[in-house]
Amino acid sequence: MRDLADRNDVRVLVEAFYTSAFADPLIGPVFTDVAHLDLDAHLPVICDFWETVLFTAGSYRRNILQVHVALHAQHPLGPEHFDRWLAVWVRTVDGHFHGPVADRAKLQAQRIAGSMRRRLAGRSGSDFETIGRREPAASR
Repeated sequence: MRDLADRNDVRVLVEAFYTSAFADPLIGPVFTDVAHLDLDAHLPVICDFWETVLFTAGSYRRNILQVHVALHAQHPLGPEHFDRWLAVWVRTVDGHFHGPVADRAKLQAQRIAGSMRRRLAGRSGSDFETIGRREPAASR
């Protein structure tokens, strides 16, 4: 198996992911019945997103959180949805690609899912939100 190398590989990955995601009993209905996702229109946009994430292409210029906030208002997205999305993504990456960029695709998906889950719950998007600040010794 080879690594992700360009936008064509991103398209292969994204198409394979959506094939699995649409068939999934938990997240499939969110894509098809709630979001009414038009895959032909969505593919170039989400390929822009992943090409930018993986190859710093700069081709994605939208707000991915805003889309999910609107979706969350229609159908609350819980930890189970993000966990399943991530599991399907990782399985799809592992089924098609292997290497440093594929590893980055999985790591970035984990970060994105975690951040989005926290933000939709009204928290900070940061994975480090529980780290507190200690007062300097002089002010104690």
